[in-house]
Order: sequence, then C-alpha cells, then structure tokens
Amino acid sequence: MIKAVLFDLDGTLLNTLDDLADAANYALAARGYPVHPVEAYKYFVGNGVITLMERILPPERNNKEEIDAALEIYLPYYKAHSADKTAPYDGVNPLLSALAELGVKRAVVTNKPNDQALEVISRYFGEASFGAVCGNIPGLPPKPDPETALKALCLLGASPEEALFLGDTKVDMLTAKNAGATPIGALWGFRSREELSGHGAARIIERPLELLDIIKEFNGGAVYA
Repeated sequence: MIKAVLFDLDGTLLNTLDDLADAANYALAARGYPVHPVEAYKYFVGNGVITLMERILPPERNNKEEIDAALEIYLPYYKAHSADKTAPYDGVNPLLSALAELGVKRAVVTNKPNDQALEVISRYFGEASFGAVCGNIPGLPPKPDPETALKALCLLGASPEEALFLGDTKVDMLTAKNAGATPIGALWGFRSREELSGHGAARIIERPLELLDIIKEFNGGAVYA
C-alpha cells in the first residue's frame, strides 16, 4: 500500500534551471571565468552546491579556495534571484491537491541547501503542502545517500515500502533504491529516459498526474485515504 510520496525539488516540482544557471554564471563571471549555456546546467546540478561549483569551474582552478570564493558569490545571488524565472511544472499543483485529497503523505527530499529548500517550497506551494521538507544540511551526506529520504519518511510516519520517490535524475533513482522506496522517473525534468531507466526507475512518467495511476496500480486499484 502506497501511503507516501517523496519528491525531488529542482527538475521535479519546480523548473529552477534558468535561475540556477543565472546565479552560477554570475559567480563565474565575477571571478573572471567563462560562463556556460543554460542547457549545460541540466547536467551540472543535482548533487548539491559544492559539486555544482566543482563542475562549472575551469579544471585548473578547481580547488577549495576557488570553490569557496565562488560559493560566497553564488549563494547570496541565488537567494535574491531564486524566483526570477522559477515556476512549478504544469500539473504539479493539481497532483499535490489530488494527493492531499486522497490522504497520501508528501515530503520533499533535495540536495538544495535546507534553508533555500524551505524558502522556495513556502513561496510556491505553501507550508502546508508537505509534511516534511528535507534539504541538504552541512555534515550530512547528500543524495544518493538515503539518510535524508529516511529522515523524511520518519517525519511522515511511513515506511520505505509504503513510499514512492519521484525524481528526474539518476541521483533520485539511486536515492530511492538506497532508501528502500520505489523510484519513479519524471521525464519533464532535467535528464533523459535512458538515464532514469538505466538507474533503476520502476516507472517513468511524462506528466505529473500520471503518478495517481501508479498509486492506484500499486494499491490494487484502490486509493489510499
């Protein structure tokens, strides 16, 4: 019986690509480095901000000092501009409303810094939309380590066997598998069908509301309430 859904944030609930790319390119330009096209950030993001800096900096300048310097520019800029172009994907709000009506618990599990995750979820969905929002906290391992997902499930009062994990990257599929939840691939996000299926997606959906059919299938045609 599926009683809970864990959601990735960037590329699953929200299309944040342009704002992430703008902030990262602003940091690069401020440090005197070449910038990247927006589409390239589909493959740069997903593993947390430190890894993002490692991926965008020139190889010869990829060291802790430069990563820290770039982060000092990137983080405040992104905080100030995180809503310039970001918006929920079509169908996400109807899905969340339907899950709430069915009594399916919901949580966000993301590698975005925890304070940023809380801020954008509150802004776009309201604080009552999710039973838990679990972002990256210094000292805790990021996804695909299962710790954040397991924390979210504990807060929801659901077991991994009772949960689907919806995400758009291999990191999300591996996180779900590592936590013991069922990985569901979101094809409207940042990565390809091949990546999702190649890393263990049990199902891949093209539109958010298709998740309701999967829940009914797992629950033997019934809805959870």
